[in-house]
Amino acid sequence: MSKDQIREILDRRLQEDGLVETAINGVQLFRVTSAMPCVPAVYEPSVVAIVSGAKEAVLDGARHVYDSERYMCCSMSMPAEAGTPEASPETPLLGVSVSLDTRVMTELAIEMENAPHGVRTSKGGAVPQGVALARWDVGFSDALLRLVQLTDSPADAAMLGAGRLRELYFAVLKGEAGESARRAFGVGNEIARSIAFLSTRLDETVTIDTLASEVGMSRAVFHRKFKQATTMSPIQFVKSMRLNSAAMKIAQGAPVSTAAMDVGYLSASQFSREFKRAYGQSPKQWSQNAVVPEGVV
Repeated sequence: MSKDQIREILDRRLQEDGLVETAINGVQLFRVTSAMPCVPAVYEPSVVAIVSGAKEAVLDGARHVYDSERYMCCSMSMPAEAGTPEASPETPLLGVSVSLDTRVMTELAIEMENAPHGVRTSKGGAVPQGVALARWDVGFSDALLRLVQLTDSPADAAMLGAGRLRELYFAVLKGEAGESARRAFGVGNEIARSIAFLSTRLDETVTIDTLASEVGMSRAVFHRKFKQATTMSPIQFVKSMRLNSAAMKIAQGAPVSTAAMDVGYLSASQFSREFKRAYGQSPKQWSQNAVVPEGVV
């Protein structure tokens, strides 16, 4: 029932394709009716819930599809490829994107850990991956509906938005993606912190030793835990983040040389070689052929 009500709200609000900002900071509604192949993207910490159609994400070669049965929770910045291969006017993609506020998520994760009879996060074993798919449960569905209901009223959103965002975050932390999210935002969030550190320094030379030192780990332990969380080695991850960020800048109209420098490439020839190896086209060809997606990544 909640899901149907969310779709009714989106149908009413979204008359054309695109991404619509709402009165609640970090909450966006989107509609896509054109099929789009997967293109380079960078997922930021967020929850994306689909009420009609399906989206596809490719992370390190693994394909993930999420739809009205499963939402996507990304708990740390991740390089990916994303697309809407099945969207059409007859079967539009409709959904909601909610940014995850680091401060609030951290507060909730720690409170849940310390509360009497609270949800416990496992201390040992493999680090959960940074992108997780989770089934819509009743708590998530109801919390998302209550949040989306505020998007029609700026006054209501100003008064109640923060509380309903917190309610949705809590539902995510309790749900199937909760283990991944709690490890990213709560105690033991070293890998998420290292990625946040790296994401603001793509134009700098950041070594594995620097990242490991930043979170107080040995190089070997850091490398192992990083690969568990991202499926990539730190070196692969850095390269993917830089190339995907550059590809997005070029698709949005930035000159190739500017995009390359913005993500730390000092050699144009090296950038071109690595770009073509990753995407099968030179940066110049990409700038001519790239399609800027109208919906969220």
